[in-house]
Amino acid sequence: MLMVSAYPQMAAAAEIIKPEPIYEVGELFELSIQLSYLLLLLGLLGVGTFYVIRQVLVRRELDLSAKELQEQVRSGDASATELFELGAVMLRRKFYPAANKFLQQAIQKWDGDDQDLAQVYNALGVSYVREDKLDKGIAQFEMAVKLQPGYVTAWNNLGDAYEKKKELPLALKAFEEVLLFDPNNKVARPRRDALKDRVKLYKGVVSVKSKKR
Repeated sequence: MLMVSAYPQMAAAAEIIKPEPIYEVGELFELSIQLSYLLLLLGLLGVGTFYVIRQVLVRRELDLSAKELQEQVRSGDASATELFELGAVMLRRKFYPAANKFLQQAIQKWDGDDQDLAQVYNALGVSYVREDKLDKGIAQFEMAVKLQPGYVTAWNNLGDAYEKKKELPLALKAFEEVLLFDPNNKVARPRRDALKDRVKLYKGVVSVKSKKR
């Protein structure tokens, strides 16, 4: 009798301590989400830290380069190439008046190849445009492509400057020049396509206004 009466008690105890499988699956799922968020956060922190360190190193390298080149300029022995390099460093550091000064000096002192001189004019044009001196920037880009007709970077910069100045047909022409030399240029192709539509729309508006008059 004792043995018979014990079985129901054991069965009841087994039912009490039996784990809930659904609850266990829910815990595992929640834990996996938490781990995923943690890994994502660590990844973002790692990328951010790398970017900050890289920026610091780049800035330090630019500062050292500027210091060395400025010492060369002060000594009076700086070549046109060194003046160009110093101007380019100042441009990257966003010291535009200083960049303009050294790039102009490089142009005046230049005795090398005209195609290399085109790069100096292009850099000077970029500096002027970043100061919102569009006319001066355009003049430099035009000189750059005159010296080196296949200079697609200068053509792109020229197109961008004309677009900022709202001279859309000239901007379109500049981007079309890029595509003559580099048909798959990723900068010029979408800009050219967008400008085509804008120029057509502009011509249509002008035509309607002239008819009303």
